[in-house]
Amino acid sequence: MKASEIMTKDPACVTPEDSARQAAQLMADNDCGCLPVVDSHGSGKIVGVITDRDIAVRGVARGRNPDTAVRDLMTRDATTCPPEADLEDVERAMSDRQVRRIVVADPDGRACGIISQADLARASDRDVSEKVVARVVERISEPARASTMGDRSSSASPRA
Repeated sequence: MKASEIMTKDPACVTPEDSARQAAQLMADNDCGCLPVVDSHGSGKIVGVITDRDIAVRGVARGRNPDTAVRDLMTRDATTCPPEADLEDVERAMSDRQVRRIVVADPDGRACGIISQADLARASDRDVSEKVVARVVERISEPARASTMGDRSSSASPRA
């Protein structure tokens, strides 16, 4: 099974100039906890991601106000995969980078979808075993290793 088959298509996106309030409102409107950050709404090229946790921990917990720019809270260099990536590659990237969501990028680096842990779990009745989903959850939830702290960028790509 391919990433394109389980991804949420055309995810809501924010730019680095948008505010934390705007990002939080989009998350509420779209019932999601992660948004791709794109250089502009016109080009849609991925420059990072912002999560509800970023807003809470990097924003609210540090006394930042709701008008703080996304650029000050986001994780740069999002973990991405192409639409044709095998789910095994997506699972491996999630586990290796300890992330719960992966942005699907088209060949021009534009956000065309997003895959969450829940998407993998929902796919489990088709192509991903419960054992694989349990392994992903377990590996993503392990304490971060010192070598990956602060650097969660990666790319899942189809096998050569």
